[in-house]
Amino acid sequence: MYGTKGKIDLAFEYQSQASILRPSIHSRRANLTVKFQDLYEFTVEGNVDDVNVLNEVREKVRQRGRVWWELEASKGANWYLHTTIGQGSALTSSLKLSALSNAITLKKLIRKGVPPVLRPKIWFSLSGAAKKKSTVPDSYYDDLTKAVDGKVTPATRQIDHDLPRTFPGHPWLDTPEGHAALRRVLVVYSFRDSDVGYCQGLNYVAALLLLVMKTEEDAFWMLAVLLENVLVNDCYTNNLSGCHVEQRVFRDLLVKKCPRIASHLEALEFDVSLVTTEWFLCLFSKSLPSETTLRVWDVIFYEGAKFIFNVALAIFKMKEDELLVTHHVGEVINVLQMTTHHLFDPDDLLTVRLVAFTVYVYQFLSFQPFSYPFSYIYFMVSLLSISLHVYFKGTTRSTHIMYFMTNRGYNWGWGRRNLYLVSHKQVDYIIS
Repeated sequence: MYGTKGKIDLAFEYQSQASILRPSIHSRRANLTVKFQDLYEFTVEGNVDDVNVLNEVREKVRQRGRVWWELEASKGANWYLHTTIGQGSALTSSLKLSALSNAITLKKLIRKGVPPVLRPKIWFSLSGAAKKKSTVPDSYYDDLTKAVDGKVTPATRQIDHDLPRTFPGHPWLDTPEGHAALRRVLVVYSFRDSDVGYCQGLNYVAALLLLVMKTEEDAFWMLAVLLENVLVNDCYTNNLSGCHVEQRVFRDLLVKKCPRIASHLEALEFDVSLVTTEWFLCLFSKSLPSETTLRVWDVIFYEGAKFIFNVALAIFKMKEDELLVTHHVGEVINVLQMTTHHLFDPDDLLTVRLVAFTVYVYQFLSFQPFSYPFSYIYFMVSLLSISLHVYFKGTTRSTHIMYFMTNRGYNWGWGRRNLYLVSHKQVDYIIS
């Protein structure tokens, strides 16, 4: 998807210009401002406290790496692949108990962060990228690369335009070699999925995937599984319908989870999509420091896209007091930008406690189909992986109440009747 105008462009433009609204950090603490490289060689600007935090993060990464290696030694190589509990005989079988134990251990470990050296292998296995790659010939990526070489489309022209603007100054990405590798990944995917083609934001996502995965082909398959299986459908298509649904969902969640913030922002006539559009389309890669972004991605690739909302809510929640004393839109953006810019310790973000809560979508008129856009209801269920209680027209008997539990394949169960919601019944979903 390329050349899309509208809210996405406004959001990117507003964010890029917002810096002129705040005093320069140099003018306030010039003697403390330094430039330094983070874990993935991005040059960032911060104060001496940020440098100390980053050093502490590096030590945490080393310590957590030792935990992973000890598990490799005790449970065996690739133990994390054996986390599925099969069907059939008693759950007490040693194999199933082992799988359950592995699954619980794995979720806890991933929440605490995957060591950088293990990320390529862990991501590729757990995200489904390895399985997706196995369904095509080994030469698929090379063949497609050769087939599209030299072809010019509106998507390729937009990609060429965006390459120099993708993480400028990075010692590898901002080189002819880095540009060429990133271009191939983006161009090849634009031909694989013509509905998506290319969309602004994918350049940042693909660039970070290249840094982590090390090879073009693995980065390509990670991009494919991300867009085709992990994220909500149509986030990057021409009309950005999936992205618009995400914004609507997030606004509802903010009202329920952070009502004071939501009320204050509404009074300021602040549209949260001015910041969250970039967060969601770039998966925080343009906003958060690299290691913090990748800690978020660790969870997304394992638990799914619902975690994007947890992170966005946490950013607002952790700065609630500051947001409540803002007086105009520019101040709000500055608070959020400064917050994300200095989140060098992922634990500061990922340990914000978002107590489980329920959001209600009310419907009416049992003899009419529900008026909420179908994509909205479908998105709630498929994305958040919850059970949906559906009541059929004319009855509330338990035999006519169906429970749909979705998974990443977005499987739906259908009854004999058309789907209706009974008057004043509710669809509820839970973030935890």
